[in-house]
Amino acid sequence: MTIKTTYEPGEPIWVDLATPDIDKTIAFYGSLFGWTCDRTREAEFGGYSNFSKDGKLVAGVMPLMQEGMPPVWSTYVCTDDTDKTVAKVTEAGGAVVAPPMAVMELGTMAVFTATDGSFFGTWQSGTHLGSERVQEEGCLSWVELSTRDLEAAIPFYEAVFGWTANRQEGYTEFQRGGTSVAGCMDMNPMVPAEVPSYWMPYFGAADPAAKAQEVASLGGTVLVPLVEMDQLAFSVVQDPHGSTFGLLNLKP
Repeated sequence: MTIKTTYEPGEPIWVDLATPDIDKTIAFYGSLFGWTCDRTREAEFGGYSNFSKDGKLVAGVMPLMQEGMPPVWSTYVCTDDTDKTVAKVTEAGGAVVAPPMAVMELGTMAVFTATDGSFFGTWQSGTHLGSERVQEEGCLSWVELSTRDLEAAIPFYEAVFGWTANRQEGYTEFQRGGTSVAGCMDMNPMVPAEVPSYWMPYFGAADPAAKAQEVASLGGTVLVPLVEMDQLAFSVVQDPHGSTFGLLNLKP
């Protein structure tokens, strides 16, 4: 069990899902991961609610915000000064999509695009820490950028979050203080041209292939049944509305 009580600037801190059908989405992830959803403040926060697992926050869910918006998982990175992050983003060539907004007592969020076209958010915690359970079954375990412009993405994220890039053949790990916090790779050429660079979350799964089949049985789609390497195994799937995420087993 990995319980988070604090985050440092530059750590991925939260993920949330925009979906066209809140009720069906809650049922899907509840069946798949055992998540529950507290909707008591849904109206107060414009339809936004939190998923929990065993009483700890793990992810957010909200309706699509505008016509034509695709169902998608979004990734947020911790900051301790949202205004300074805005300045770093613009200095590095990125753009502000949603300017800093205080979410009552919960914290401050902002949304940006990077120089490779990828969208990402930042979260400055108030009473809402972010993901309280990580690196375990059904909880956030990794985030990964698939990019159409690796040479633009890497220096941008290094400048904004102070990450260093550990480049390997075919894959880059962004590191903070020597610890890997996120991944980055060239986008698969089979991805349709209209899909921009994007961040994708991975959730823990002891048996990614079996969990992927469970996704299919619940009305989702298996994109990558199973990839096994020395230290990990993963599958990539979509929920019934087309939101893409991964299932990851980091082997001891």
